[in-house]
Amino acid sequence: MNKPDHSARNKRVIWLLLVSAFVVILNETIMNVAIRELMIDLNITARAAQWLTTAFMLTMAVVIPITGFLLQRFNTRPIFIAAMSLFSTGTLLAALAPGFSFLLLGRVVQASGTAIMMPLLMTTVMTLVPPRERGKTMGNVSIVISVAPAIGPTISGIILSSLSWRWMFWLVLPIAVTMLIIGARRVENVTEPKKVPIDVASVILSALGFGGLIFGLSRVGADSASSTAPMWIALITGAVSLLVFVLRQLKLQRKDRALLDLRTFSEPIFAVSASLMVISMASLFGTVILLPIYLQQVLGLEPVQVGLLLLPGGLLMGLLAPFVGRLYDKIGPRPLVVPGTIVLSSVMWFLSTISESTEPMVILAAHMSLSVGLALLFTPLFSAGLGSLKPHLYSHGSAVVGTVQQVAGAAGTALFITIMSIQSTALASEGAVEAVAVAGGVRMAFMTGAVVSLLGIVAAFFLRKPEDPVEVSQPDVVRQVDVPTH
Repeated sequence: MNKPDHSARNKRVIWLLLVSAFVVILNETIMNVAIRELMIDLNITARAAQWLTTAFMLTMAVVIPITGFLLQRFNTRPIFIAAMSLFSTGTLLAALAPGFSFLLLGRVVQASGTAIMMPLLMTTVMTLVPPRERGKTMGNVSIVISVAPAIGPTISGIILSSLSWRWMFWLVLPIAVTMLIIGARRVENVTEPKKVPIDVASVILSALGFGGLIFGLSRVGADSASSTAPMWIALITGAVSLLVFVLRQLKLQRKDRALLDLRTFSEPIFAVSASLMVISMASLFGTVILLPIYLQQVLGLEPVQVGLLLLPGGLLMGLLAPFVGRLYDKIGPRPLVVPGTIVLSSVMWFLSTISESTEPMVILAAHMSLSVGLALLFTPLFSAGLGSLKPHLYSHGSAVVGTVQQVAGAAGTALFITIMSIQSTALASEGAVEAVAVAGGVRMAFMTGAVVSLLGIVAAFFLRKPEDPVEVSQPDVVRQVDVPTH
């Protein structure tokens, strides 16, 4: 008698989380096209302006590991309210920001809410949706995780064509507040919390580890040869802290007290999925940041033109995601992931040949092809990776996936920008004009991505669908029920 009520409730909760997550994730890349306007309006350098995106991803990488604890300790509704409240507050701070520092603070607060929302969505889906229908639902999740950041530059380009950069936040704010109000009234608790301890030392080590690595990567090539000490200090501190963090989690997980349970990686399918996510997310975010720079500084397009040029790829990825999800349910991940990695690598190699004379329509075709490749990857990776875990590891798996995504995205952004900057500076010092120098830097950055993408093709052949779906038997997770996903 209760099953229909549970199904309706679960469907409502999932769709509210999907829409809310789309809104918050959209802001991860919405600043990319606004860099030039921010440099002029706030009187800052390009690298400082880029921190508005990098700091967003960095904050998510620091906060997400804690969500494994939060999702076990608290009910669904208070977690949702906390996430959307933080995001709405950060959006308001950014819209009112009198200067760069205040704007950066707003972005950090925004990211704190976003970091909670994504693992909440993933864990809820894994808990409520039966294994045979997860591909379909994960297709919708892929729209949030991949399409939202992909169309961020498009939205900002359209806004900047007639309004100031502050409207990127003023227009988002009422949507975020509306979702907060609706969610506070309609999102119901669908999990059973339990009392779990939090290890403060792990939180500190996580922040130092992930934060140090991303900050260090962002400084590569930014400092002169005589002032690289901060970069090396950050990289070494990050690496050592991350090593100690891992060792501590291995010890704590024996008593089920780990902040981030690394037993998720003992499942080969999850490990392969995570490695492919690193390559995919680094490629996505690296491309999302490089193409607007190339289109504006080399081809001379206006922000609105850049946004419209990148829009078809983002929409195509969104249209394909549910279809790919249904295919996953029927044929599994390998027939989708192998072609996806090949397409991704092929486009990266092509982009390593572009120049100051490349036609914009050629870039449009390349970006749409890249979107097809990524669409073939994201849904199978999320579905197979998390679906291979035992139910009591869902929250930890979701946190690991979120952490991997953000670290890979931030590292990809930092790496692509750094390589572009180094090569562009070298070419400019040899007398090349700005457009030629920037084009050369972009080519070198994409060539680096192309080389890395070859590893993804190899890894794709080792991915398979979880053979035996795990039934929910733990008392801390609610019973799975059939959820309509279309």
